[in-house]
Amino acid sequence: MKFRRTLLGLAAVAATLGLFSTGAMAQAAYKPEYKMSLVLGPPTPWGQAGKIWADLVKERTQGRINIKLYPGVSLIQGDQTREFSALRQGVIDMAVGSTINWSPQVKQLNLFSMPFLMPDYAAIDALTQGDVGAQIFKTLDKSGVVPLAWGENGYREITNSKKPIKSPEDLKGMKIRVVGSPIYSDMFTALGANPTQMSWADAQPALASGAVDGQENPLFLFTVLKMHTVGQKFVTTWGYVADPLVFVVNKEIWASWTPADQAIVRQAAVDAGKQEIAIARKGLVEADKPVLKDIAAMGVTVTSLTPAEREAFVKATRPVYDKWKSTVGADLVAQAEKAIAARKK
Repeated sequence: MKFRRTLLGLAAVAATLGLFSTGAMAQAAYKPEYKMSLVLGPPTPWGQAGKIWADLVKERTQGRINIKLYPGVSLIQGDQTREFSALRQGVIDMAVGSTINWSPQVKQLNLFSMPFLMPDYAAIDALTQGDVGAQIFKTLDKSGVVPLAWGENGYREITNSKKPIKSPEDLKGMKIRVVGSPIYSDMFTALGANPTQMSWADAQPALASGAVDGQENPLFLFTVLKMHTVGQKFVTTWGYVADPLVFVVNKEIWASWTPADQAIVRQAAVDAGKQEIAIARKGLVEADKPVLKDIAAMGVTVTSLTPAEREAFVKATRPVYDKWKSTVGADLVAQAEKAIAARKK
């Protein structure tokens, strides 16, 4: 009996040591610093998304998980279209990424670039915060990353150095910088423009020199980067697409954290996403839209389309919408259309 008690005691000690060593190994597996990729840094809403997330994680894990921001997609030499692949490969530990930039690797993300699909912020929320968003997260997970929360880069509005854009005819022959996703080339070709794919780093000097006439981006970029100084004298708000952001972690990094820390990182992403979306929409959801007033005060002509004017753009890009429906997935597009139609405005 005494021998049996001794064996049980030794087994208990061994189990305790085993648990301790497992915990110690898990703790030892934590990197001193994790690399977070961002296209834009603070003070942009996108950069704020990364900073808020990193700060919340550090605080809530008592410093167990320290995150360093790498804006300008500097971990991949500024090539934002390579970000998703680098995440899967482990070159990048975590990111707040653009659905546009990742759409070449995950075709379902082109949903958000379908022209004129989302007419208002309630439509964006109906997708990202509902069944469509959950479906896309499942797809991202299968594609090799752990998606945690949604953020927002905002509606992409068009600017140029030539004239006010009120109709598709106004775009004819204009050289417009677009992101490296084929649907954007298709859209601007359909509108009669000359789309030119280039990184944002290359776009700024091209705009300044007049080699490129215009570009499309969220309006916070206009004010933060003072784009009127690179020839952008005309802004048209047409809300043709919006770009949700996604908070993700590399799968191996995720697996190296304890379940408790995984829960902390996930909740921190959700909280950061909510804060960032509010930052991205500030000045644009209020009745007087102060951001547009700020841009006009720079000596810029701001054009807001009437419903009839907007409809002309919708009609002109409809063939692109129909073409891309099968690429995105007809069922997913139908699910999105249904969710938007049922939204609470």
